[in-house]
Amino acid sequence: MPQQPTDPRQARRLSETLNEFQQAEGHPHFRLDVERVRFSPFYSRLSAVTQVISQTGAGLAVHNRLTHSIKVAAVARAIATHLSSRTDESAQIVAELGGAHPVVVQAAAAAHDLGHPPFGHLGEQTLDRLARERFGLREGFEGNAQTYRIITRLDEHDRPGVGLNLTAAVRAAVLKYPWRRGQGGERRGGASKFNFYAIDGPDAAQALSAYPLIERGQQTIECSIMDIADDIAYSLHDLDDFYRAGLLNPATLSAEFRSWHRELAGLRASDTETLATDTRTPGHSLELLWRRLQSKDAWIADADAFGEAVAKVAAEVIDGLVAEPFDGSLSSERALARFTTGWIARLQSSVEVRRHPDVRSGHVSLNRQAWHEVAVLKFLHERFILERPDLTVYQRGQASVLERLVDGFTAWLDDPRDARRAPRRLIDLVELATDDYRRLRQDAPELVESHTDNDLDALARGRGIIDYVASLTDAQALSIDALLSGRTERLWDAGQGL
Repeated sequence: MPQQPTDPRQARRLSETLNEFQQAEGHPHFRLDVERVRFSPFYSRLSAVTQVISQTGAGLAVHNRLTHSIKVAAVARAIATHLSSRTDESAQIVAELGGAHPVVVQAAAAAHDLGHPPFGHLGEQTLDRLARERFGLREGFEGNAQTYRIITRLDEHDRPGVGLNLTAAVRAAVLKYPWRRGQGGERRGGASKFNFYAIDGPDAAQALSAYPLIERGQQTIECSIMDIADDIAYSLHDLDDFYRAGLLNPATLSAEFRSWHRELAGLRASDTETLATDTRTPGHSLELLWRRLQSKDAWIADADAFGEAVAKVAAEVIDGLVAEPFDGSLSSERALARFTTGWIARLQSSVEVRRHPDVRSGHVSLNRQAWHEVAVLKFLHERFILERPDLTVYQRGQASVLERLVDGFTAWLDDPRDARRAPRRLIDLVELATDDYRRLRQDAPELVESHTDNDLDALARGRGIIDYVASLTDAQALSIDALLSGRTERLWDAGQGL
């Protein structure tokens, strides 16, 4: 009979016996988790899931969810290795709170985006709305919660009922928002962000119980590191994509930053409503960013640090990198590599450890100056890319695809004459969700939307359909939409994924 490790952080839902090859590796339980995630079809699928702009839509190679996850893992492992080698007070805090194991961090980083649906954050918002409006699922859909559902339920390794059967440490390290929907309060992410649905709550509680000194609602040390690495990678490689694509107009960027600096006194005297009604006026959006930071994160927001961050980004991004258009030459590649490498190295070295962090922060976080710099870097693509009308038109079309898929599969399962011929995996996911909701009704009836068998089955069917659509790649979503609507005759290659 396999024995559970004595360290609760290495415990799995079902104990396993390691073979001789696995035992030969250092920290075999955590290393096994890394490989289990990497060999998952959900992980492979990330290569065909949009980060911000799909490769098809951009017309060039841009980051996708897989390349993003690989880079997050690299940044996170470097931070964890650095913290593990320290001998100061921060090292003592890290050790007391459960450690910063580089392999745990690496596994969590590899897994952290598994739950992202087709078409990036737009897909997440669309499925959330459809889950609540079409199926009455109060918890809707959330990419982080879907990630946890995948690793603990939907993506089975070799035994049913326990997902990938990962260690408690890795499962806990994926929980960036360790609460159910609406329980975030004033924490980072607020009420809209959460990391597990009620039907997956018992598994999350079991994973977090391996860290008794971590306060409820707080990330583990390893999760904080992964979260920081996610921010660092996201803020820089999106900038990389948009620079390569020529989407960052130096004149427009310069006008925003210089106007904010030049007219700061007048901007500070303006009321927020006035600024928000005219964000096209240079300087207004940057001032609104400062006010948002000040309002949500008063624990760290600082006017001087924000001003220094604006100046640094203006000097190194606008007047430095972007001032010379990317032309595909080796010199352009070198300049971009120097820029990205330098920023990542500095941000990695800017982490701090706190025994008692603010409710909006984690035990490991960026220092004050670096935190403001990442916020300003993110602002570049939020303001100058995500708000572009051409991207909005493209995304609205993608939202329509997801809506038709959800409606199409719902109608299919509602058809008593043809429901049995629905995709086998869709039927499996509905059955899994049915089991989950029936178990939840037995264990925590107050968390179930309805208690009759018919209503419960309807909720489970809705969750199963959402689980299925969320598991598609961008291309699969488009192809299956074309099949369901009768707009293609390319049956076999278009139908891959069914």
